[in-house]
Amino acid sequence: MTKRKRYSAEFKAKVALEAIREELTTAELAKKYDIHPTMISGWKRTAIENMAQAFNGPSTAEPPISTAEVEKLHAKIGQLVVERDFLSEASSIVLGTGGKKR
Repeated sequence: MTKRKRYSAEFKAKVALEAIREELTTAELAKKYDIHPTMISGWKRTAIENMAQAFNGPSTAEPPISTAEVEKLHAKIGQLVVERDFLSEASSIVLGTGGKKR
């Protein structure tokens, strides 16, 4: 049984762009890159469908975080550090091993 070949996004974009340009037929591109013509057609269709997203302005992948939210998260980190240190000291007293289990 052979393993499936994985193609990078850059490679797919390159082949899809060549297919969109139509300088070579899909069959010629398939032979050139040693891939099935159906894959090229799918990549081309996906590229065309998602092309409008490239012009939607700033990326919405990462939502903006407010200053209040950052401060709240810093406070939570501080609380967790204090709790961790307390529990580490308590376990070293109870177990007598410096906080490490045997």
